[in-house]
Amino acid sequence: MVVRSALCRSREDRPRPTARSVRHESIVSAHLALGSFGAGSSRSSREPSNLPFPITCPPGSRRRRIQGAGFDRTRVKRGRLWGGGRGRGRSVAAGKMGRSAPVFQALLVFLTIIETQWSSVSGMYCADMASTVYRPHSVTITEFGAVGDGVTLNTKAFQNAIFYLNSFADKGGAQLFVPAGRWLTGGFSLISHLTLSLDKDAVIIGSPCLNVALLVGANGTIDGQGAIWWDWFYNNTLNYTRPHLVELMYSTNVVISNLTFKNSPFWNIHPVYCSQVIVEHITILAPLNSPNTDGINPDSSTNVCISHCYVRNGDDVVVIKSGWDEYGISFAQPSSNISISNITGETGGGAGIAIGSEMSGGISEVRAEGIRIVNSLHGIRIKTAPGRGGYVRNVYIADVSMHNVSMAIRINGNYGEHPDNNYDKNALPIISNITIENVVGVDVGVAGILEGIEGDNFSSICISNVSLSVRSRHPWNCSLIQGYSNSVTPESCEQLRTDCEETSICYDGGSSLAVGSRASIHNKPSANILLNSLLQLVSL
Repeated sequence: MVVRSALCRSREDRPRPTARSVRHESIVSAHLALGSFGAGSSRSSREPSNLPFPITCPPGSRRRRIQGAGFDRTRVKRGRLWGGGRGRGRSVAAGKMGRSAPVFQALLVFLTIIETQWSSVSGMYCADMASTVYRPHSVTITEFGAVGDGVTLNTKAFQNAIFYLNSFADKGGAQLFVPAGRWLTGGFSLISHLTLSLDKDAVIIGSPCLNVALLVGANGTIDGQGAIWWDWFYNNTLNYTRPHLVELMYSTNVVISNLTFKNSPFWNIHPVYCSQVIVEHITILAPLNSPNTDGINPDSSTNVCISHCYVRNGDDVVVIKSGWDEYGISFAQPSSNISISNITGETGGGAGIAIGSEMSGGISEVRAEGIRIVNSLHGIRIKTAPGRGGYVRNVYIADVSMHNVSMAIRINGNYGEHPDNNYDKNALPIISNITIENVVGVDVGVAGILEGIEGDNFSSICISNVSLSVRSRHPWNCSLIQGYSNSVTPESCEQLRTDCEETSICYDGGSSLAVGSRASIHNKPSANILLNSLLQLVSL
């Protein structure tokens, strides 16, 4: 599946940017984003330019008018986009940060000018993924009787169009174009070799029929109308699980880009048992008190690249999963080779970057960089429990900024929830080779709470080059963990003050382990220096 970007030229016909032009572009982009945040900005707060990241092309390339792009699916067994409910949730304007905007602006510029070196591993599998596919056949949804008035139910039109386009699967595939309008629809499934292309002013909305909660879209807005589902959840009147806004299963070559997702009843984007997945230039909006509205949830999936996304929701911004207790252990489908970069998030009840708690199939080779978290409960979180089994290892998280975050780092070995009572209490998870470095934060409640499991110490937890302005008198609380720390302010807990050369091996974010993180520390400016510079920017 591919959702192609029409904002810039395709990779084939645009000039290759130089290293200098890329850095110039990132700095200019930061200033453009700050300009859109300013109180004197004349732009509407709902416009894409007000997002904390700009969608820009490298210098020398030509910006084009958005004319639609689409979902392209190859080797797909099942793919669905979910939505449902009749109520409409409170709309949240992207980029509206209230009093925290000046500090957040400083954080944005500050983190943008830090050059991030991607590992050869993550760069390799992200660069090899294609995001554009030509389709020789095309039809418009109106040819099948659809009406974009927001009232007419168009389920049959979408189903008939896709049934017709399936005949072109062995002839290069086909495109179904959805023009501007509000297209009410029930459920329909995607097929292989299909591009579903939406005009930038097209909005697909969920059917008011509660037994039909399936949505599909690209390059427009997908509104799950989740408010009624949230009410049912809070009132304990649901007899079944709330639907996701987008769920893709057993899919290969998936690209989702330039979309806005609003008011999901449950999780927003959920690729499960997928490979070769790109999620980029996505906006996800939901009220900060909306329950379980996770942003992007790769689950038992491999080779996943998530970049340049803005998420404001009620739960985790990006969270990696891989199966739950005995079911995840028996299915044994891990999540691995996950690359996350340039993410800006605000969450009412979750974390900016999270792993678990469903991780029983195993999670490894995760690299997250360029993360900006504001006004949130947690910055970075790993959660698991006895009975999960599985493992979380080889995780590298770096270049993170936080503002007004209750807890910067949280590792929880007793998260506690289970699908049933059949789990094995002796199935203990293995948590090892976790590296967190180059982190700055202001107005942070607690630096970290790191808790392992009795008889199952979490090992090789390495924290370095971290500087946090913390409100609590007890910034760290650690138990049942082993690891290493260096250049951490406030000083880390005793369990992390060991001699790295003798007792701890820290994951360096590449394809191999390196003793300690000292090489990367010495090549980058101290977090204390970065924090002081940041505080000077904030005070201006």
